[in-house]
Amino acid sequence: MGKSEVSHGLDYDLVIIGAGVGGHGAALHAVSCGLKTAIIEAAEMGGTCVNRGCIPSKALLAASGKVRELRDAHHLKALGIQVNTVAFDRGAIADHAQSIVNKQREGLIGSLKRLGVDIISGRGKLAGAQKLTVTSAEGERTVTAQDIIIATGSVPFVPPGAEMDGKTVFTSDDAVRLESLPPWIAIVGSGYIGLEFADVYSALGCEITLIEALDQLMPGFDPDIAKLAKRVLIDPRDIETKVGLLAKRVIPGSPVVIELADTKTKEVVEVLEVDACLIATGRIPLTKDLGLETVGAELDRRGFIPVNDQMAVLTAGQPEPHLWAIGDATGKMMLAHTAAAQGVVAIENICGRPRTVDYRSIPAAAFTHPEVSFVGLTEPQAKELATTEGFEIAVVRSYFKGNAKALAESETDGIAKVIYRKDTGEVLGVHIFGLHAADLIQEAANAIALRQSVHDLAYVVHTHPTLSEVLDEAYKRAVGAEAH
Repeated sequence: MGKSEVSHGLDYDLVIIGAGVGGHGAALHAVSCGLKTAIIEAAEMGGTCVNRGCIPSKALLAASGKVRELRDAHHLKALGIQVNTVAFDRGAIADHAQSIVNKQREGLIGSLKRLGVDIISGRGKLAGAQKLTVTSAEGERTVTAQDIIIATGSVPFVPPGAEMDGKTVFTSDDAVRLESLPPWIAIVGSGYIGLEFADVYSALGCEITLIEALDQLMPGFDPDIAKLAKRVLIDPRDIETKVGLLAKRVIPGSPVVIELADTKTKEVVEVLEVDACLIATGRIPLTKDLGLETVGAELDRRGFIPVNDQMAVLTAGQPEPHLWAIGDATGKMMLAHTAAAQGVVAIENICGRPRTVDYRSIPAAAFTHPEVSFVGLTEPQAKELATTEGFEIAVVRSYFKGNAKALAESETDGIAKVIYRKDTGEVLGVHIFGLHAADLIQEAANAIALRQSVHDLAYVVHTHPTLSEVLDEAYKRAVGAEAH
């Protein structure tokens, strides 16, 4: 049995603040390690991912993706299919997303209750070492625990010039409810949130203006992937782009007025009038007023909780005993599965089994049609590492155009790009754009986790005919390129 038999005289072995994917995963793992566990949640169980993020947005993307597919007469004709009229019901699509949210949330609550995790409703806050206060409608109470994990997550970032009304100017929190389909919508930000909603709205017949303050679209993606994705996901669709322009002011109403300024000079160069505006400018940590000062810890300049690779909170660079933080609040990689992985690592360390998070092997995906995915380093990042550590990199590309399964599906837009070390062949990064890219990336993530070399991967057998052969082809090209 684990630590719960130790009589430390405190209420719990572990208390987790925040019941999102990170907190939930940590609670499940803690119970399997024998820790008496409680979880505190101020809002809905399941956090961003379940209620306002991954889950509802994937449901919207699935439904709108089907509409796009059924309306693509040219593509269907290539398969010998004719569909005359395609209609959809906006409300029913929104209900589909909401019903999946409800199911996921109920499942999450059920799993915690079944395992005997105490669910405490209210706002948790540190009140010194191994101590918390929980504030709720019933008042304030104190809870003590051997270890505390902060898993408070993040909220959408709203730039200073944007006024929100939740109806005409809103964030992804509101967009996932799909309460309307504005004829013309501006989307501020071309990261994965902006891209996914551009995919949904364009499939359902809205005109879009995509605004990006940086000097290129999709700034976080590998340059090759961003270029091809623009050609497939943006250019042929009803999407105009404004790059290098800052949405200096966004004023709600009918119409919504957007003042666009030159990013460098901050001078207003254009005024747009649209039906609605989605602000998709990233996310910021929900870390204010957590009582960190009661243990002498403080946030970094961007508001994240500093942690080491074991997930211990750092006070002046040193790990704070019995205090841990995971998920978006740490700002490492703001992804649901990162939070879950960090939660497991924190619990392992609490139980005296040293473990760290390997961020390089954590994959990410945008669920556009087709999908974008990546793991490890982009080419510019790999070049930088190579210069610092004194090795050379090599890059190979393979294409969906030559893949039998992609041809059978008549979905041949796509590329896989593998970045590796010339000397050892170790895979440093993989980037995929194409049909089912989000599922294909896992194989590459596992290879990076095991620090595998293209020399071994080139001889791994892949099922024929499947899309996985796109990676098989890339690995074989890497070895072939060297052999010649």
